[in-house]
Order: sequence, then C-alpha cells, then structure tokens
Amino acid sequence: MSNEEEKKPGLVRSQPFALSQAGGTSLAARGLQDLKAKTSVAGGWYEKGSSLWDQERYEEAAECFSRVLELDPTQYGANTSLGVLYRCGMGVEQSYEEAANRFRISAEQGFALAQLYLGDAYAHGEGVQQDYSQAACWYRKAADQGDTDAQYKLGTLHASGDGLPQDHAEAAFWYRKAAEQGHASAQCNLGWAYDRGQGVPQSYTEAALWYNEAAEKADTAAQNNLGVAYRLGRGLPQDDTKAAFWYQKAADQGLAAAQYNLGVLYRCGLGVPQDYGEAAFWYRKAAEQGDEYAQQELDAMLTKIEFDGQQAETRV
Repeated sequence: MSNEEEKKPGLVRSQPFALSQAGGTSLAARGLQDLKAKTSVAGGWYEKGSSLWDQERYEEAAECFSRVLELDPTQYGANTSLGVLYRCGMGVEQSYEEAANRFRISAEQGFALAQLYLGDAYAHGEGVQQDYSQAACWYRKAADQGDTDAQYKLGTLHASGDGLPQDHAEAAFWYRKAAEQGHASAQCNLGWAYDRGQGVPQSYTEAALWYNEAAEKADTAAQNNLGVAYRLGRGLPQDDTKAAFWYQKAADQGLAAAQYNLGVLYRCGLGVPQDYGEAAFWYRKAAEQGDEYAQQELDAMLTKIEFDGQQAETRV
C-alpha cells in the first residue's frame, strides 16, 4: 500500500479487526449433547427427560429430571440438565441461583460440562457473586478434561488478565488447544494472537490461516479479519474482491466493524462498484450499533451531499 493511499481518510480504519466473543456453543444447544451418552438412570426417567427436551417440551423434561433426583440427589446428568433449564428459564421459572446450585453439585463430582457452566456463572455473576478467579478455577478444571469451550474461555481470561495474571503466551496456549479441535472462536483469537504477536511470534501468514479456518465456520470476527488480511495483503495476496466477500459475510450477520469496512469499499469502489448509497447504508448499520468511525463517515457523506446540492442550486 502506498503512503498516499494510507493517508486517505476511512480507507482502512485504525482498528479494523475484531476479537471473537462468541464464547462457544449455547447452554441449551449443547446441554444434553454431552449428557445423553454418559447418563443411565434406573426407571428411564433421564432418558424420557432427554427425549422430551429434544421435542422442546421443557416443562415435562424438568419433571423427569426432578424424578431422577428423587432417586439420587447427586446424579450429575439430571442436576446439570435441570441447571440448564433454570439458567435459560425453559420449562421452569428462571433462577440463576438454582442453576448455579445444580451446576455446583455436578461440577464437584468432576463433570466437565457442569464445571464450564459454573465457570460461566462466576464470570457473569449469575446466581453467585461475580468472581473471575473462581471462573478461571472452574474453566481450568473443565479445560484439563479437554472441554473446548472451557479452553477458549480460559484463554480469554489469560489474555484480559481477569482473575489471572495477564499472560498472552498462556492465552495462546489454551486458544491453540481449542483451535486444533475446531473451536471457531479460539481459531479466530489464535489468529489475532499471531496478527499482533501476542504470546506467539508475529506472523500474518499464520494469522490468515487461522482466520480462514474460523471464517469458514461463520465466525463473524474471523470473517472480518480475513477481509482485512485480503484488503491489506497481510499473509495473503492483496485482493479487494475477496476482502469485500468476507466483509459482506460478517456484515450480513451484524458485525459493526465489517459493516464499516464494507461501507469503505463501496465509497471508494474497491472490490465492488462504487456506490455511495450502499456505502451510506452500511455506515448507517454500523453507526446504529455505536460505531463512531461509521458515524463520522456517514456525517461527512451527508454534509458533502448537502453542500453539493446547495452548490447546484446556486449555479446559473
């Protein structure tokens, strides 16, 4: 990129990247996925509850899990499943406190999924007092058992220094553990680590490789960052068309940084036909999410349009 191009306002925003905050699979989506294969309870109450869960008959599922706990109050599968229902308010009145209590019973028995969820409770202060140190403790227990969501989240705490001493090398270690098992958010954040040389040797090539892995899994931050890599020719051949393709993917999913970056391409005619209407559309989308860069660009465009209109009216 030439020095002249670097100076063009808005051509490349000063912080064009995005750090993945997806956090892995949702509670409800993942819940029984891990539990079904590991739980066997006399009388089939757990199996029946699992079937009802799959049918989204959550109130009946909760009743079945409660029957399991009448037989064995410490049964980790039923406690964790019921905890998820209380956490999400599905079939029962939402109660973060009850959810945390259920997760703790299972977590203390060494069940990784419950350890992850108890870590989440401490990280967000849901049903317990917010405590990142406790969150890190429970994430570590689950991460040591190979849970990829826990590995990813433990990496984020090491990166931010919440509840642990900030240690980018340790963050990259845990991101890699999860990334190599296909965890999209971890792949994106490992790419970020390589992009910035945080905890690993700086390498745009490695960054682009991990961004691509995550982008193919529809991680919006990775899609945006892969677009930036193509736009700037970092670790990949410079290609504005491919940059626009990946910005569009992330912008369509609502990522403000990508909406801004796509607006820039439309305004400048890079990789897409120049179209001020499309540029304004995407700037507005990003601005509505609080993106200050986008608001500045939108204001500048509207001011120019108003000025040009006034000039046209005065011509004779």
